[in-house]
Amino acid sequence: MEYRQLGSSGLRVSSLTMGTMTFGGQGDFANVGTTDTDEARRQVDMCLDAGINLIDTADVYSNGRSEEIVGEVIKGRRDDVLLATKVRMPMGPGPNDAGLSRHHLVEGCEASLRRLGTDHIDLYQVHEWDGVTSLEETLEALDSLVASGKVRYVGASNYTGWQLMKALGTSDRLGYERFVSQQIYYSLQARDAEYELVPAAIDQGLGILVWSPLAGGLLSGKYRRGQTPPEGSRQLTDWNEPPVYDQDKLYDTIEVLVQIADGHGVSAAQVALAWLLGRPAVTSLVIGARTTEQLADNLAAAELTLSEEERARLDEVSAMPLNYPYWHQANTAQDRLSPADLSLLGPHIG
Repeated sequence: MEYRQLGSSGLRVSSLTMGTMTFGGQGDFANVGTTDTDEARRQVDMCLDAGINLIDTADVYSNGRSEEIVGEVIKGRRDDVLLATKVRMPMGPGPNDAGLSRHHLVEGCEASLRRLGTDHIDLYQVHEWDGVTSLEETLEALDSLVASGKVRYVGASNYTGWQLMKALGTSDRLGYERFVSQQIYYSLQARDAEYELVPAAIDQGLGILVWSPLAGGLLSGKYRRGQTPPEGSRQLTDWNEPPVYDQDKLYDTIEVLVQIADGHGVSAAQVALAWLLGRPAVTSLVIGARTTEQLADNLAAAELTLSEEERARLDEVSAMPLNYPYWHQANTAQDRLSPADLSLLGPHIG
């Protein structure tokens, strides 16, 4: 297992992170998975044996049950793992049971600590943007949690480029703890993050944690053009996370994935994960699985190396168009582009 710096922080995390959205199976999260405590312990054992040192969860997963299960299965080995969780989503019916207010952040942190059975959270992430609470209030509350020792690092998730930069600028202006990472959706199925979020991470020294790197299973190789989706599958039905706007392009990408996978004697999922691990600024991929078999297959991706030709094929079949102002910059600003700019524009400059 490779260990990478989380952005410009001193924290080293495994290139694969254990995701726990499947833990608990309560409410709508039963559609994702119903992993109970015994199965969760087996999966955590597998991950730790493989060298994973970061476990990611969220308070909203199964209404707190995921955090409780994580706390139960790491009991006695807390020092062996880093714990990441998230806050922002509704955790009750009250008017202050959601958002990024000081009230909800402090209350949410205390509740997560109790459920996890620990005295600190290694990476506390705001799960989503809150456009009605001032960033000053949110960032001051996060800063105070770090100062108290209850949180060690803070990160963002699902922010737009301008929201992320505004938050970083506010932290810099007021001397508050800065986000060290962002957790984002990024995959061969949808490379939208490359427009703003990846360049921002390069420019600002942020690590990137990727959620749903297999596009909710779409890139597993089980979804093929002209074939009926697997029984019990959620994708390409009324489940729209992530949304698919161009099925033909998706199937074209899957065909290349399968061809490359066959050449290596591995699964398409492993190839999709290995491609992401080689992308700029990507620190770690959050992998979760319904079964130990799926988890074992995903873990093997850490050892897969793709050739430059294979990467180029995947880049080409999944490529996005250059929207404005990117196409204009590619045409007229080639003489003054930074590494952050080139992460998007480089392949388009002859």
